[in-house]
Amino acid sequence: MSNSDIFIGEIIGTAVLILLGGGVVAAVVLKRSKAQNAGWLAITFGWGFAVMTAVYMTGTLSGAHLNPAVTVGIAIKDGDWSNVPVYLAGQLLGAMIGATLVWIAYYGQFQAHLTDPEIISAAPHEEGLVSEEAAPKAGPVLGVFSTGPEVRVVWQNLATEIIGTTVLVLAVLTQGLNDSGKGLGVIGALITAFVVVGIGLSLGGPTGYAINPARDLGPRIVHALLPLPNKGGSDWGYAWIPVVGPLVGGALAAGIYNLAFA
Repeated sequence: MSNSDIFIGEIIGTAVLILLGGGVVAAVVLKRSKAQNAGWLAITFGWGFAVMTAVYMTGTLSGAHLNPAVTVGIAIKDGDWSNVPVYLAGQLLGAMIGATLVWIAYYGQFQAHLTDPEIISAAPHEEGLVSEEAAPKAGPVLGVFSTGPEVRVVWQNLATEIIGTTVLVLAVLTQGLNDSGKGLGVIGALITAFVVVGIGLSLGGPTGYAINPARDLGPRIVHALLPLPNKGGSDWGYAWIPVVGPLVGGALAAGIYNLAFA
């Protein structure tokens, strides 16, 4: 596959991933949404379906990594880093586009939520939003865009992201790759989607399970840039954890794969 195929495929796939994944969070937590208070189960399955849709859509174009941790894991497994910058650039840009589309789709709900006196005066407690008690610099809708801890313990938050991403990338490397080994296959897309659901249900509680640097960083940048009323901060002090943790997890998964499965 060419660099242009990789770049375009990763933009489209990651944009769809964030549109549907961020969209389910917006649907569940924002006021005046028909799905408000649908709960954590809806969020975890929504993200799983987002992964499945995005991978099936772009798998033949770019291999549908859609996640820098997956890209790093495959690069370490194969010893080939030549396309990594193209993958990472497409993923970050796609994540930003997807987050912007969530804002457009839920524009009225964002306005209603962020101008509600109860939301302005109190910390959010809805499932899916970042806890202001644990992250005082997080705005009231930051959790629609990016992740944050329920209890802010740096080593634990980092470890949770490493563990969750290791499970994800190891599942991709052992079960999900296509015949060329460069991306997700048809069956691998379904397996990976259910793995993401499982990680969300089992390991998503502490940090919101970013398990994908682009999924967190791109939308966090968009949150910082968007003209949202009373949006508060983007919690940049935490932002390194959902970037570093998943990258370490992806590398660790590749190391385990090369030692145990290769």
